[in-house]
Amino acid sequence: MKNLFEGERDYRHGSSERLGVLLLNLGTPDAPDTPSLRRYLKEFLWDPRVVEASRPLWWLILNGIILRTRPAKSAEAYQEVWDHEGEGTGSPLLDISHRQMAGLERRIGERFEGPVSFALGMRYGNPSIPSALAQLQKAGARRVLVLPLYPQYAGATTASTFDGVVQELQKWRWIPELRFINHYHRHPGYIRSLANSVREHFEAHGEPDLLLTSYHGVPLRYVMDGDPYHCECHVTTRLMREELGLPEDKVKVTFQSLFGKEEWVKPYTDETIKGLPGKGVKKLAVMCPGFSADCLETIEEIEGENKEYFMEAGGETFHYIPALNDREDHLDALADLIAQHARGWPEAEPDYDREAMEARWRASRERALAMGADR
Repeated sequence: MKNLFEGERDYRHGSSERLGVLLLNLGTPDAPDTPSLRRYLKEFLWDPRVVEASRPLWWLILNGIILRTRPAKSAEAYQEVWDHEGEGTGSPLLDISHRQMAGLERRIGERFEGPVSFALGMRYGNPSIPSALAQLQKAGARRVLVLPLYPQYAGATTASTFDGVVQELQKWRWIPELRFINHYHRHPGYIRSLANSVREHFEAHGEPDLLLTSYHGVPLRYVMDGDPYHCECHVTTRLMREELGLPEDKVKVTFQSLFGKEEWVKPYTDETIKGLPGKGVKKLAVMCPGFSADCLETIEEIEGENKEYFMEAGGETFHYIPALNDREDHLDALADLIAQHARGWPEAEPDYDREAMEARWRASRERALAMGADR
C-alpha cells in the first residue's frame, strides 16, 4: 500500500513560523462558458452538504439531466455579469474577493506585530482550497485561521467549507494549529456596516416604502433537521433594523435562489416581490446581507430578474443596495473578527519580538545541525 505521505517533508529545523489567514468563499466558474459551468456545477452540486440525497439516485439526476441542460443556461447568466473589459479575472466574486484580501492584509499588517500571510480559496472552482493551503504552507504558516465569508452559518456553506479544509489537511503529515470561524451574523462591526450602507443609500435615493433583506434559501428540511441558518438570517436583519431605528413593518426577510422541487424556507423573494405593488409598495429597496461580495445571485438574480418582476407588477422604483464588498467599514469589521479569533497566538500579541523569534529559530537550527540533522 502506498504511503499517503511519501515524499513529503514539511519540517525543517529552525524554519520561521507565522500566522496564516485563509479567506474562503463559495466559488466561481473559470469562464462564463458552458464547459466551465459544467465543471463548476458538477463539483458544487455533487457536494452532499449542498444536496442531501441518495448518492446513486442523485448521480443519475445530476449527470443524466441537470448537467445536460443547466450549464448552458448558467453560462448565459454569467455572461451578463462577467466583466469582459476590466483588468481583473472577469468574475465579480473573485475580483471583489481579491480586493477584500488586499484590504485585510493592510489592516492586519498594521495591527499585528508578528508576520501574517493571507491566502484566498474557493470551495468550488479556483483558486481551490488545496492551492490556498499550499500557499500558506509554503509561507511557513504554522497557525491558520480559517474565515469563510458567510456571515450566517449553514451546513451547505460553512460546514461544507470545513469539510474541504479538513479533506486537504488529511493529506498533510504535519498539520498546522487550526481555528475556524463558524459565523459572524451578529458581529457589531458587520451589523454597523450593513446599517451604514442602508443609510447612505437612503440619503442618496430617498427612503423606500419597504426594505427587503433577501438571503440565499435552503431546503426547509435542512432547517427542520437543526440547521440554524434561518434563525441567524432573522437575527441579522433584526439587529440591523434596530441599528437603523426602523419599525418592523418597514423591513422584511425573504429567501432567494431556489433549486429543485422540494419546499424551501419561506417567504420566497421572487413571489414576495411580485406581490408587493398590489399591496401598496411602490418604492422598494433590496439588499442581500448574507452575501459578503456581489455575485451572480445578487447582480443577475436580484438587480436584474427580480427588478423586472417588481416593475412589471406595477412598482415605480426599485433599488438594489450592493453587498458590503470592500467597503472600508466592512473590512474594518472583518479585521476585528480576525483579531478577536487570533488572540493568544504569538503574531497577534502586542509583545511579539520579531528579532528575538528569528534568533531563536536560528539557534534551534544550529543545535539540530550540530546533532546531525540533515537539514
